[in-house]
Amino acid sequence: MQKIEETLDKFFPSPSCELKFNSNFELLVAVVLSAQCTDKRVNEVTEKLFKKWNTPEDFANLSPQQLEKEIYSLGFYHNKAKNIINASRDIVERFDGNVPDNLEELCTLAGVGRKTASVIMSVAFGKPAFAVDTHVFRVANRLGIGGKDVLECETNLKKKFKEEEWAKRHLQMVLFGRHHCKARNPNCENCPLKNRCNSKN
Repeated sequence: MQKIEETLDKFFPSPSCELKFNSNFELLVAVVLSAQCTDKRVNEVTEKLFKKWNTPEDFANLSPQQLEKEIYSLGFYHNKAKNIINASRDIVERFDGNVPDNLEELCTLAGVGRKTASVIMSVAFGKPAFAVDTHVFRVANRLGIGGKDVLECETNLKKKFKEEEWAKRHLQMVLFGRHHCKARNPNCENCPLKNRCNSKN
């Protein structure tokens, strides 16, 4: 694990979330929109979107058609629009307009699964959580520290890394998977972890 930690620290000493947001609610919307889409594209859309609407109350009062028009380029826009509007209504009606700060309540919101909730927990609230997205899952399994599914992978990663470093390690593994250990054509030749990698590439 020391080699993995040293490599992550060398490649990404000060990792940060690449989604752009100005509030916990904007982060929630951005993470929901980022499913099956790049952060770069999401940022292009939310830059305009959040100038029009940026509170739970704003989104709760939208029709699906209004929101779909703004986010259609991100894919799955029907479901994303419906989920964001329903989640916004729940935040207004059940949580006094505030994004909840615990995993259980976050997961009751439309469109918010364990991964999205974990991102919000760590990035918005600074609480210990280890979100496992496709990048983290791929990197972890190539390095032999993952699991057969995302929940087992999350459990194993939490055991491998110190709790106070979960948020940082999550971001580092996302960036490592996004820029180096890609699904296709990973940069194995220049990877300092290639000796312990399970990849067939």
